[in-house]
Amino acid sequence: MILTVNGGSSSIKCALFDDDDDLSLLARADVTGLADSTPTLRSQAGDLRAESPIAGRGRDAAVSALLRWQSARTGDRDVSVVVHRIVHGGEIYERPCRVTPDVLATLDGLVSFAPNHLPDELALLRGFMTAMPQAAHVACFDTAFHRTLPDVARVLPLPGVRRYGFHGLSYTFLISELERIAGQTVSRGRVILAHLGSGASLAAVSDGRSIDTTMGMTPAGGLVMSTRSGDIDPGALAHVMREQAWTPDDMEEAVTKRSGLLAISGRSGDMQELLALERDDEAAALAVGVFCYQTAKWIGALTVALGGVDTIVFSGGIGEHAATIRQRIAAALSCLGVALDDTANARHAPVISLAESPVTVRVIPTNEALIMARQARDLLQTTGEHPR
Repeated sequence: MILTVNGGSSSIKCALFDDDDDLSLLARADVTGLADSTPTLRSQAGDLRAESPIAGRGRDAAVSALLRWQSARTGDRDVSVVVHRIVHGGEIYERPCRVTPDVLATLDGLVSFAPNHLPDELALLRGFMTAMPQAAHVACFDTAFHRTLPDVARVLPLPGVRRYGFHGLSYTFLISELERIAGQTVSRGRVILAHLGSGASLAAVSDGRSIDTTMGMTPAGGLVMSTRSGDIDPGALAHVMREQAWTPDDMEEAVTKRSGLLAISGRSGDMQELLALERDDEAAALAVGVFCYQTAKWIGALTVALGGVDTIVFSGGIGEHAATIRQRIAAALSCLGVALDDTANARHAPVISLAESPVTVRVIPTNEALIMARQARDLLQTTGEHPR
C-alpha cells in the first residue's frame, strides 16, 4: 500500500491507497487542531466515519495517532511507500525524489524560503521515516509544476530572488483530471486554474505547462488570502517595520498569520464566516469584495499572459463550495465573455458556464493525495525501486 502525508500549519492529512493499477483509495485520516489542547483525529473508510480526540499535543502526538490508525487499517499488509508533500523545492528539486539523508540535509538548507511551512514538514517527514524505516519515502514538491515558467514570469526585480509558484500538486491533478473528463484538446488549450482556499493562487497553463502564476518566492505572495497578505507595496512593509520597530521575523509572522481577509474584516479570515457576516458587517463585506475583485483582476492578467482564455477551473475549499464567490468573480469577467448558468453554479455542477459562453467554466475538486501517490509510483518504477 501507499501512504500519503500532507502536513499543514494546523493539520495533517493522510490517505492510504492500494498499490493496484487504479490506486484505489482505501481510507483517509486528518488530524486537526494541532495547536489546540485536544487535537482531533477524523477518519473515513468508504461510508464509515469516525472522530476521536488525541491524547497529547503537537506533531509527535499527531504522528503517533496517525500511525495507530494506519496500523489498524493495514493489518498484515505492508505500507511499501510513504509520500510526503514538501511545499518548497527551491531551484534544486523540480521533480519528485527518493528521500535520503543528503536530501534531508539539502531541504534543511531551504527553510528560509518557507519558514512557516518547511520546518514542520521536515519534522513530520523525519517522524514517519523513523517510525516506518522499511518503507520507501518519496518527496513531492509543490513548486515543481511551475518549473516551466518563462524567464519573464520567473524573474523578480530584486537581487537574488525569483518566482517559484505553489499549489503545484493541486494544479498537476487538475490538468490531468481536465484531460480525463474533457480531452487533450481542452487540457492543452488556454487554461486558468484557480485554487481558492485559505491559501489561494491562480496559474496560467498553456499546452499543459505553467507559464505564469500569482504566488512568488513564498506562498505569501499574489492573491489576498485568509491570513496572508498577498502582494503588497514593499515600501508599506518598510514603513510598518520602522513604525513598529519590527524584526524580519515579526513581519513574516504578520504577513502570513495576521493579514489578508482577517486584517481587512477585523474578525475572521474564514470565507464562510465572512459571507454569513457581510449583510450586517461592512468590514466583512469589504473583505469578500476585495477577494472577488483581486481574483477577477488576476484572471484578467493571466488571460493576457495566455493570449486569451478557453477554460477556467475553480478548485480548493472556496472554489469548489462557494457558489456566491464564483458568481461574483464571473460577473466581473463578463467583459471576457464569461457567463455562468446560475442553476448549475448553485449546485456546484462540473460545468457552470452557459453553453454559449466562449469561456468554459468548470468546478473540479482537487486531489493532491492521488497525484502524490501517482508521482511516487512513477518515480520508483522508473528507477526500478518499485516494490511490486
